Amino acid sequence: MNAISLSNLDISYGDTKVVHGVNLEIAEGESFALVGESGSGKSTILRAIAGLAPDWTGAISVLGKPRSHGVDRKFVTQCQMVFQDPYGSLHPRKTIDAVLSEPLIIHGLGNRGERVEAMLKAVGLDQRFRFRFPHQLSGGQRQRVAIARALMLEPKVLLLDEPTSALDVSVQAEILNLLKRLRREQGLTYLVVTHNLPVVSFLCDRLAVMRHGQIVEVADVDQLKQGRLTQPYSQELLAATEGHAGVTA
Repeated sequence: MNAISLSNLDISYGDTKVVHGVNLEIAEGESFALVGESGSGKSTILRAIAGLAPDWTGAISVLGKPRSHGVDRKFVTQCQMVFQDPYGSLHPRKTIDAVLSEPLIIHGLGNRGERVEAMLKAVGLDQRFRFRFPHQLSGGQRQRVAIARALMLEPKVLLLDEPTSALDVSVQAEILNLLKRLRREQGLTYLVVTHNLPVVSFLCDRLAVMRHGQIVEVADVDQLKQGRLTQPYSQELLAATEGHAGVTA
């Protein structure tokens, strides 16, 4: 079964169509990247899947179930999103315990303290962080909390929107290693949006290159590593990456 299926997906903001006729199949357990320049529609696709960009047509399915346009409480137990900015995605006046407990409260799940402690451990944070506020954590620690929050309901699909771009390079490597370990341990599927091709090489199995709201090429990560992307725009992205080491994880 595919974890994510997109069929003839068009997405608009008002009268402006920003994604055009996207078709994509992502297998369960796969880590798949959307790459391309800013404004190419990458993050908009993630937002549509997550229910944050409601003006779309076509079909979106996650784990074999069609995505509706409205609020779907069951969907969020299957698919969660990690945002780019760990400074903006956490409520500044809530402790980490409150942030991680909130989805459990909303969905009526018990053993909250045990679940919070286990998830902090899973993302590499010890219990002294539990009752701190976000401003008392570093950027990397905040992103670990954001990942923990996304995993509290035990989803099988994570949407990762530039999950390391707001972090220092050394911290980026730590977060990428964490994501790789979590995927292996919890059997997760990732859909990753990034402009950083070294991140794709390290974390992903396949990638789609986007331009002007359309997919121009889908390739295996080995083709990326060997410089064998075929489309001219894909080659331009590769050339722009040369000389920039990016992340070493």
